[in-house]
Amino acid sequence: MATFAKPENALKRAEELINVGQKQAALQALHDLITSKRYRAWQKTLEKIMFKYVELCVDMRRGRFAKDGLIQYRIVCQQVNVSSLEEVIKHFMQLSSERAEQARNQAQALEDALDVEDLEADKRPEDLMLSYVSGEKGKERSDREVVTPWFKFLWETYRTVLEILRNNSKLEALYAMTAHRAFQFCKQYKRTTEFRRLCEIIRNHLANLNKYRDQRDRPDLSAPESLHLYLDTRVEQLKMATELGLWQEAFRSVEDIHGLMSMVKKSPKPSTMVIYYSKLTEIFWMSNSHLYHAYAWLKLFTLQKSYNKNLSQKDLQFIASSVLLAALAVTPYDHSYGSSHLELENEKERNLRMTSLISFIVDPKREGREVLSRASLLSELVSKGVMSCVSQEVKDLYHLLENEFFPLDLASKVQPLLAKISKVGGKLISASSLPDVHLSQYVPALEKLCTLRVLQQVSQVYQSMKIEKLSMMIPFFDFSVMEKISVDAVKYNFIAMRIDHLKGTVHFGTMDIESDSLSSHLAILADSLNKARGLIYPSVRKQSKLGDSWLGLADIVDKEHKRLLARKSIIEKRKEEHERQMLEMEREEESKRLKLQKITEEAEQKRLASEYTRREEQRIRREIEERELQEAQALLLETEKRTKKKGKRPVLEGEKVTKQVLIEMALSEQIKERQEMEKKLHKLRKTVDHFEHAKMDEQAPLVDQAYQQRLQDERILHESEQLKEIELSRQHHAGDLLEKNRLSRMLPNKVIFQSKIVGHREAEYSRLKNEREERINQHVTMRKRDREIKRKLLFYLKSEEERLTKLQEEEEARKREEAERKKREEAERKAKLDEIAERQRQREREIEEKKERERKEALLVRSSEPVARLADPVPASRPVEPVVASAAAVTNAPAPGKYVPKFRRSEPPAAPPSESSNDRWSRSDDRPPQANDRWRNDDRRSLGGGGGSRLSSSSSTWSSSRNRG
Repeated sequence: MATFAKPENALKRAEELINVGQKQAALQALHDLITSKRYRAWQKTLEKIMFKYVELCVDMRRGRFAKDGLIQYRIVCQQVNVSSLEEVIKHFMQLSSERAEQARNQAQALEDALDVEDLEADKRPEDLMLSYVSGEKGKERSDREVVTPWFKFLWETYRTVLEILRNNSKLEALYAMTAHRAFQFCKQYKRTTEFRRLCEIIRNHLANLNKYRDQRDRPDLSAPESLHLYLDTRVEQLKMATELGLWQEAFRSVEDIHGLMSMVKKSPKPSTMVIYYSKLTEIFWMSNSHLYHAYAWLKLFTLQKSYNKNLSQKDLQFIASSVLLAALAVTPYDHSYGSSHLELENEKERNLRMTSLISFIVDPKREGREVLSRASLLSELVSKGVMSCVSQEVKDLYHLLENEFFPLDLASKVQPLLAKISKVGGKLISASSLPDVHLSQYVPALEKLCTLRVLQQVSQVYQSMKIEKLSMMIPFFDFSVMEKISVDAVKYNFIAMRIDHLKGTVHFGTMDIESDSLSSHLAILADSLNKARGLIYPSVRKQSKLGDSWLGLADIVDKEHKRLLARKSIIEKRKEEHERQMLEMEREEESKRLKLQKITEEAEQKRLASEYTRREEQRIRREIEERELQEAQALLLETEKRTKKKGKRPVLEGEKVTKQVLIEMALSEQIKERQEMEKKLHKLRKTVDHFEHAKMDEQAPLVDQAYQQRLQDERILHESEQLKEIELSRQHHAGDLLEKNRLSRMLPNKVIFQSKIVGHREAEYSRLKNEREERINQHVTMRKRDREIKRKLLFYLKSEEERLTKLQEEEEARKREEAERKKREEAERKAKLDEIAERQRQREREIEEKKERERKEALLVRSSEPVARLADPVPASRPVEPVVASAAAVTNAPAPGKYVPKFRRSEPPAAPPSESSNDRWSRSDDRPPQANDRWRNDDRRSLGGGGGSRLSSSSSTWSSSRNRG
C-alpha cells in the first residue's frame, strides 16, 4: 500500500502511471489513498481525485472499486460538503451512460458495416470460418462482446448509487433522479428482469427506512418535499411497469404507493391521484376485475370533474361514458355462489386489498360485496350525476339493458348502439394524464351482458324455445359461445335453463309452483288487480264514517291534546322529583363510599409501603450474601486448580474458609507466580542473546563470500542476454524487410478497394444527408404551422380573458357606486332623523320649563293665601279669587297649539278637597324648593299639577259660600 504525504502527490502519481499505460496501478494507488484513514478531512483535492478515480473505474469497468471509493468518500463529506458527493456521483453516472451508449453505437456501426451488396467479397476467410463454426450472427456476436459488458456495468452503476444514497436525507433528489434514470434504462432496452430487481431494491430501501427511522440523517417522510419525491418515484415505477407489460409488478407498485400514502396520512396532489387511478383502471382491466375497474373509473371522473378546470364538455362526456360502460361490463351475478369456504376466504382477502387501493373503507368482518357491487355502483352513478354527462348512445344502451323488457328484439336494438360506441375514442385533450379512451374495449363484455339479459327475459316469458330461433335472436355469438355463457350463468344461479341437443330445444326454469319467477309474477298480478278493483269500486262506508266523525273531530282533538299535556306535565314533575331524590341519595352514598375508600386506600398504602421496604431490605441482604458466597467459591476453585497444576494441595477447611482468607491466599499465590516467571524470562533472555551473537559471528565471512560470487554470476548473465537481444533484433529487421517487399505488390489493389469503399460511403452519405434535410424541412414546416395555431389560440384566449376582466371590473365599479349611493342616502336619512329628534327634544324642554314656571307661580299664590286670610279675611278673599281661578284655569286648561301628554288628556276631574287637606298641602309646601334636588323637583312637578286643581276647586267653593251668605 503506497503512502503519500499529500493527496496531490497521489493524483500526480496516478496521472504518470496513466500516461505510461498502467491504469491498474493508478487505480490501486488512488484506491489506497481514498480508503486510507489519514485523509478523512474533506478538501478540494479529494474531489479532483474522486473524479479521476471514477473515470478510471469506468474505463476499466471496475464496479467494486467504484462502490468502495464512493462509500469512503461519502463518510468523508457527509457532514461537511455533501454537494461534492452529489457532483461525483452525477459524473460517475454520466460517464457510465456515455460509454454504454458509445458501445451500443459501435455495435450498430459494426452491423451497418456488414450491410453491403457483395457479402463474400467483404468477408475475410477467417470471418467466414468463424461464422460457420459458431453459427452466430454478427449483431448477436457484437452485442455479446461489446454491448453486454457495458450494459452490465451501467446496471451495476445504478445499483451502487442507489445503495449509497438510500439513507441520505440531503441527497433525496439525487436518489429520485437515479431511480428515474434506471427506470428509463429498463424501458429503453426492454430489461424486464432488471426492472423487477430494481423495484425490489427500492421497496427494501423504503422498508429499512421505516424500520430504522430514528437514526441520524434518515429522510423524514412526513416532510412534503420528501413525500413528493418518494411518490414521484413510485408513480414513475408504475408507469414503466405498465409500459413494459409487467402487470404483477404494476400491482405491487400500486400497493407501494397506497402504503406510502397510508403511512404519512397525507393526501397527495390531484395530478398524482389521476395517474394512480388511471393505471389502476388498466391493471384491473387486465386482471378481469371489472367491478374494481369501474370503481377506479368513477374515482377518475370525480377527480377530473372537481380539480380539472380546463376539462371540456367532450372530454367529460368521454370519461362519463367510460364510467358507465365499465359499470355495465361487470357481470350481473355473484361469482362466489357455490364456492368453498377456502375460496371465499381467499376471495375476501383479495377484495379487501383491492378495495383499499381505490380508497374505500370496508369492514373486514363483512363482505366487501355488500358495499362494492354492481347495483350499488349503478345507483352511485345516478346520485353523483354521471348519467347526465354521458352520450346519448350510451344512455340509450343503459336503459335498454337495465330498465327495458324486450325479450325478442333486445339484441337487435342493442347491436346498432354497440356499433356506434365501438367507433368512439381518442386522446383526451384537456386531460393529458389520462390514457386514450377507447370505448370499443367494452363491446365484448356488453355483448355478453346483452346475451345474459336476453336469456333472463326469455326465461321469464317462455318455458321452451328452439335453438335456431334463440340463435337468431342473439346475433353476437355462435350457439357454442352462447352455450358457454349460459352454462356459466346457470352455475352461478343467474338463470335456470336446460339445453336438449337431441330435440334441438332450450328449456327455461322449472315447473314448480314455488318458483321465484312465478311467485313474483303472481304477487305483481295480485297487487295490480287489487289496485284496479279499488279504483273501480271505492269504499263508500269508510267515506260516510269519516263524514260523520268530521264535525266533532276538532273538539275531540283539542280536548285530547290538553289532557295529554296535563298528563305529561304531571309525569314530568313526578320524574323530576324522583330524580332529585335519587340524586340526593346517590350523592350521600357516594360521599360515604369515597370516605370509606379513602380510609381503606390510605391503610393499604401504608401496609404496602412497609411491606415493600421490608422485602427490599431482605432482598438486598440476600443478594449480598449470595454474591459473597459465589465469589468465595470462585476463588476457592481457582486456588484449587492452581495448586493442583503445581502438584500441591491447598491447606483448606472446605466451606469454612472465608472470603478474606481466600483473597489473601490468591494474592500471595499470584505474587509468587509473577516472581518465578520474571526469573525464568531473565534467564531465557540471556541464553537467546548469547546464541544470536554467536550466529552472527559465524555468518559474517560466509555472507561476504556469497555476495561476491553473486556479483560475478550476474555480470556474466547480463553480457550473454545482451548478445542474444542484439542477434534477435537483426533477425527481426531482416524479416520485416522481406515482408515489406512481399506486401508492396498489393498496394494498387488496396488503393482500388479503398476508393470503391469511399465512393460507396460518399453516395450513402449524400443520400442520408438529403433525406435528413427533407425531414428537417418537413419538421420546420410543421413547427411553423403549430406555432401559428398556438399563437392564434393564445391571442383568442388573451382577448377573451381581457373582455371578461373588463366586464368584471365594470360590474365591480357599478357595485361600488351603488354601495356609495346607499351610504350617502343612509347618512342623509340619519341626519334628518337626528334633526327631527332634536326638534322634538327642544319642544319637550320648552313644555317642561313652562310647566315648571306655572307650578312655581301656583306655589307662590298658595303660600301668600294664609297670610292674607289672617290679616283681613273678607277683603283679601276677593282679589285672590280671580288670581287663584286664573292660575287654576291656566293649569288645567291646555293652551291652544301646545303639547299635552296623553295621560293629561284622559285624566278625570279631581274631587274638591276639604279644608284639612288644604291646610295639609299648604303646610307641606311652606319650604322653598331646592333647585339641585332632582327627585324633589320631580315630586313637586307632579304634585303641582294636582295641587293647582285642588286649589282652584276649593277657592271657587269658598267664594260661592260667601256670596250666598
